[in-house]
Order: sequence, then C-alpha cells, then structure tokens
Amino acid sequence: MGVSGSGKTTLAKALANHLHWSFFDADDFHPPQNIAKMTAGIPLDDSDRMPWLAALHDRLLSTLKADRHPVLACSALKEKYRSQLLDGLGGIVIIHLAGSYDLIRSRMDGRAGHYMKPEMLKSQFDALDEPRSAFVVDVSMPLDQALATILMTYF
Repeated sequence: MGVSGSGKTTLAKALANHLHWSFFDADDFHPPQNIAKMTAGIPLDDSDRMPWLAALHDRLLSTLKADRHPVLACSALKEKYRSQLLDGLGGIVIIHLAGSYDLIRSRMDGRAGHYMKPEMLKSQFDALDEPRSAFVVDVSMPLDQALATILMTYF
C-alpha cells in the first residue's frame, strides 16, 4: 500500500514472482468512471472507492479460497479502506511503501502513460492514514534491497 508513484506495482510484482504467488494490481479493478475521473485530474471520493474495494476484497477472498496466495498492489490510503479490503481475511500482511513527497513526485514526473496525474499526489498524501500495523518499506531503497528486506522479515 502507499500513495501513487511509491512503487507498489513494481515491488508487488517482484514479490509475487519470487514467491510464485498471484499478483493483482488494484488499478486494473477500477471501473471506467473512476479512471475517467482520475484522468481528468479529479481525486476519487469514498463513494467512488467502495465498489472498487469490494471487488478487490472479493478477489482476495476467491484467491485464498482457491488455496493460492495473493499479492495486491493497492493504495489503501485510509484505515477504513484497509478494513474493508481485509474484512474476514486472516494472515495478510500490509506493506506500506513510505517516502517523501518530493521523491515520489519526481518519480511520477518521469512516468508516462499513467492516468494518475502528478498534480494529484498531494491529495493522496492528504488522505493517507498512516497504518498502525504495517511493515514499512522506505521507497528510496533499491528494489532488490526492499524485496530482500521483506523476504527476510516474513519468509
């Protein structure tokens, strides 16, 4: 979890590949109206996010019921979003990719083709409820070091 541009997708894909687990990117679950809103530079509100979070919860649940392990890259900025995502699901670890606004903004400025505009990053930082029980990874860490840190801690 973390703000846009924090490296969620890159790290989650690397973790899923290493563990041979199922990777899901929450961005792929947004309905067209959410993508249109973000493309227009309009931050999503809770009413936009609730059906999206429900779909993500269903995917996590179905993956676990199929006796597979999911790795989900998702902003999950607010505690209530994380609660909805994980409702009734045990044994899931939240990894929070945390970093400075300036570093993440510089990454977003260099990213092409993504509907999440760099100008919207401030709204993500404003909405972020720091998780109380997450494993925090500093986004300034190189990918291989971040992956090794997670693997040493949990596996």
